[in-house]
Amino acid sequence: MTTLRLSLRAGERIFVNGAVMRVDRKTSLELLNDVTFLLESHVMQAADAKTPIRQLYFLVQMMLIDPADARAARDAFDKTYPLLLAAFSNARVRDGLMDAAELVERDRAFEALKCLRGLIPLEDMILSGVQPAAIEPRSIAMPLAIGARS
Repeated sequence: MTTLRLSLRAGERIFVNGAVMRVDRKTSLELLNDVTFLLESHVMQAADAKTPIRQLYFLVQMMLIDPADARAARDAFDKTYPLLLAAFSNARVRDGLMDAAELVERDRAFEALKCLRGLIPLEDMILSGVQPAAIEPRSIAMPLAIGARS
């Protein structure tokens, strides 16, 4: 069993296994068992899901934040994913989307979010008109994990 230690600022929220918690002062938490969580800084608001990959991210996020309604979010993901895959010709985006879908299929929504978060800067470049061949593989920062689930 791995212990994961998190430090939270006063007023910060964390979503743990579907529950929303807010701390009233700076605090540290130790997660002693398998848990699915999102830090508030990684939660995307519906109004910010303005691009196709961000919309897919939002659906996966809803699987984690609202487990009671995860089936509806999963159904929407299953309908959206193939359309999105068909819309992109960039190999890195397509590979990332396929990786995210595989993770969702294996009930690894947390890891799928990490994968999709890494595609957002690439999507932004493509949507701004940068030619995919001009995008250097190492020019896009890949985010670190935000949680643990074994």
